[in-house]
Amino acid sequence: RDGEWQVARLTIELTRPVPVARPLALAAQLERPGRKGSLMAAVLRDADTEVARVRALRIRRAPVDLPVDANLAPDQPMGEPGSGRVERVTFSPGEQLAYHRDACEHRFVEGSWMQPGPVAVWVRLLVPVVDGEVPTGLQRVASAADFGNGVSGSLPYDRFVYINPDLTIHLLRPPVGDWVGMRTTSTYGSLGAGLAESALRAADGPLGRSFQSLFVDER
Repeated sequence: RDGEWQVARLTIELTRPVPVARPLALAAQLERPGRKGSLMAAVLRDADTEVARVRALRIRRAPVDLPVDANLAPDQPMGEPGSGRVERVTFSPGEQLAYHRDACEHRFVEGSWMQPGPVAVWVRLLVPVVDGEVPTGLQRVASAADFGNGVSGSLPYDRFVYINPDLTIHLLRPPVGDWVGMRTTSTYGSLGAGLAESALRAADGPLGRSFQSLFVDER
């Protein structure tokens, strides 16, 4: 029921390439009920083929009187939401619509799409996830966190691929506002695995962190 739960962890696994421009089937269920925590799950299928799955850990939502010396999340200010340099990505075939270019707005406080290495960026979702519905805070955070690997890549794109087959988001509280701030870094191992890590924030302070496992290979 409204007000009782908050999502503390959202884990998305991209098990197959997700087709575009044809209907997909979504099935959701309550996997583990509970009074203090519960687990929700959903599977996305293309006909009989699973293409993605998601699990959400929900924590009961109630005020907690923390001590003044509690170890709260560190705050790394990024200026006002929406501040920074506007960059509209152009790498997309022809004039076709692309999520990274047409569905979101990016304003870079530090770094750049085209400059390798860590970035600080504000991201705003421009379109509804479900037609006719106002995006939720969780949808806005998930849509922003998915950019972590792409905006902070530091390997030469013409020589390497670095693909994220998953996305895990840990939240300290429900997200508020249209803008999601990210401080993101990608690191790589020498055996084909990597990690993109983002510190997430909203206008009123830290939200949590997101992580993406990376498949790394030479082209």
